Amino acid sequence: MPDTFIALLRGINVGTAKRVAMADLRTLIEGLGYRDVRTLMNSGNVVFTGPRSAAKVAAAKIENAMTAKLGVSSKITLLDATGLAAIMAENPFAKQSSAEPSRLLAGVLARPADRALLTPLAKQKWTPDALAVGARVVWLWCPNGQIDSPLAIAVWKTLGAGVTARNWATMLKLHALATP
Repeated sequence: MPDTFIALLRGINVGTAKRVAMADLRTLIEGLGYRDVRTLMNSGNVVFTGPRSAAKVAAAKIENAMTAKLGVSSKITLLDATGLAAIMAENPFAKQSSAEPSRLLAGVLARPADRALLTPLAKQKWTPDALAVGARVVWLWCPNGQIDSPLAIAVWKTLGAGVTARNWATMLKLHALATP
């Protein structure tokens, strides 16, 4: 029985150095044997189906194929549809984000154990920003935006490449793509 997976590519189509046409990305992933491949805008987010066993190998296969065939390297954080649904349900800022979804960032951890690195940050006050740490995600509520947010800067510095973030509007769209 196939599962639905969500691949979050780090740094794709954010700057000019790592531009990938979404049609090329879809073709690449289909060429790896995955099906029902859908991308979300030019965002570096891909939803696809594959065997349950794909969860252990899909990210590495896609990373390697991107480097070999597209000449672009990107780390991938892979979620299955159940994991994404858990993140959606866990949102501690649901009330705030319903009105302003672009002000909430969901930082998906590459290694869930890295959430321990956030303990010192979670003890600090960040008003008007707010931080919450979940099982696989760090939540950043940034009502004035994330670019100059001391909280966002501290979290990205602490986690580095161990996290990839999407705003809540994007997470809602990914969830809709991944839900039959």
